[in-house]
Amino acid sequence: MKKLFIFILIFLVIGIIYLYYVRGVGITPEIREPQIIEQGVEVKRYAWYTKTAMPTPRTEVTAAVVNNRIYVVGGFDGFGRTVATVEAYNPTTDSWSTMPELPEGRHHAAAVSLGNKLYVIGGFSGITFKPKADVFEFDTIRRSWSKKAPLSTARGALVAVVINDKIFAIGGVGPDGLSSELEIYNPATDTWETRTSAEVKRDHLAAAPIGGLLYVAGGREQSLSKNLAILEIYDPKTDRWSRGPSMPTARGGVAGAAFNDVFVVVGGEKPTATFDAVEAFDPKKVEWLTLPKLPTPRHGLAAVALDNKLYVIGGGKRPGLSVSGSNEMLEVETIVIPK
Repeated sequence: MKKLFIFILIFLVIGIIYLYYVRGVGITPEIREPQIIEQGVEVKRYAWYTKTAMPTPRTEVTAAVVNNRIYVVGGFDGFGRTVATVEAYNPTTDSWSTMPELPEGRHHAAAVSLGNKLYVIGGFSGITFKPKADVFEFDTIRRSWSKKAPLSTARGALVAVVINDKIFAIGGVGPDGLSSELEIYNPATDTWETRTSAEVKRDHLAAAPIGGLLYVAGGREQSLSKNLAILEIYDPKTDRWSRGPSMPTARGGVAGAAFNDVFVVVGGEKPTATFDAVEAFDPKKVEWLTLPKLPTPRHGLAAVALDNKLYVIGGGKRPGLSVSGSNEMLEVETIVIPK
């Protein structure tokens, strides 16, 4: 009887720890009042809303938009298992559907879209965080996966964007450690080429394309206590990198997107907490804006822009292995202030 009591007690303690830390029980969204921000000659109203949660709570996910659907790919589940799960969100109906799984489970991968195709690039496999060079293409019409030419350097915790119908992959962690390598994929020829590397090696970073340029910010140096605020800008026409003003809050484990003509960086983590920071670089004003805080602070999340709205999905509410299905939307509208 005593052994049974001890077993039950241990089970309850583990269950409480799992619910509190991994599933983030007790952390609820904090929706604040809409915020009015002056951006040059415009005045804009930003407001957060809570949408239908992702069915499978996950962290270290990646996402991209194809034909007005948001595809959220891979990641870790609440037990630390690498998943091949793909779920698609329809903003019009505020509903989710299950898609064919990735050929192999991945976490810390990058995702982009071109036409009707979804591309999943690199990432890690398993609890050993083995870097992968694989590139998977999902045809959303045929609902089938295929393998494409791999990266020349296997790496996870990288980012990818699309500029002029080509995929730019940057940063991450490979077999030899941190990377600043830039590779560009041409879907027409199924080939990669290596271009000039960035100055800063980092992982868990954010990136976005604006005006034909690649913007890269934040990230870290393989440690939650070594977060970065550096902004680098790459010009594909000249194959050169330059520095911009640093992000106000140094953080890794972030997500980024081009939204409303600015480069938005959301969330992140440090050893003791997750970030609710939402900061946006305005290329026209060459400065960072502080946007309304993320209702649910998270890391390992995905951020995508669609129809003048920013969707922030998944990620952990606490540092390390924690998961959520949180789906929060930032909406912006240009308004006229009566004189």
